[in-house]
Amino acid sequence: MIELKSPAEIARMHVTGQFIAEVLDELSAKAAVGVNLLDLEHHARHMLAERGAESCYWDYSPSFGRGPFRNVICLSVNDAVLHGLPKSYVLQDGDLLSMDIAVSIDGWVADSAVSLVVGTPSEQDLHLIETTEVALEAAIEAAQPGNRLGDISASIGEIAAQRGYRCNLEFGGHGLGRTMHEAPHVPNNGRRKHGMKLKPGLTIAIEPWLAATTDKILFDDDGWTLRSADGSRTAHSEHTVAITEDGPLVLTRRRSENKES
Repeated sequence: MIELKSPAEIARMHVTGQFIAEVLDELSAKAAVGVNLLDLEHHARHMLAERGAESCYWDYSPSFGRGPFRNVICLSVNDAVLHGLPKSYVLQDGDLLSMDIAVSIDGWVADSAVSLVVGTPSEQDLHLIETTEVALEAAIEAAQPGNRLGDISASIGEIAAQRGYRCNLEFGGHGLGRTMHEAPHVPNNGRRKHGMKLKPGLTIAIEPWLAATTDKILFDDDGWTLRSADGSRTAHSEHTVAITEDGPLVLTRRRSENKES
């Protein structure tokens, strides 16, 4: 069942979204060569505790995971792209780091992810990250009332294909609001003018993620971390978006993006 949110409820989700944006901006500034992933995890925990926010990941136990997730942020490095289980790892020059976080404040959820390179970036990594960002913006632009869900998905798939990448359809975006995962599923590829009609009040997480040279993935032994099957680099970008009468409203836009929501 899809629950459409009122303008007041979207405003409450926006509060959560702006807090997530602050967390990701602060962690992005802290992520550097020599920093341990656990330092980023603990800093995120501190920010959540100070704000009175609840992690949507803590104790999360989906069918594909191995035991409950006992961290507040997913930290995925290099060929890891989704659900990266934070561990003691010191970031090296040139590492590609993806950070994904979902929290609830006063019962309303938002979800966002960003990828970056610490130290010296390669052109290939920058191109990969940029592609997920461009695909995300194209998908947001397609999130207009009256359009179809397939218009969002197709926007992602088209950008990826134009830039030489293939989309995996096992994991994608999703509805959210009172909980982290709600209907509908938002695939990272699709057909224009197909799927459900987008109505004001729909709130979704749009999250293009890509691997450089494959669309296949493998699980780590930890049962959580997803990696590219061929070891190639990966990137992930995500925003929580509300469909409104006036068009898409990005609830998790970061100050560092220097764009209006």
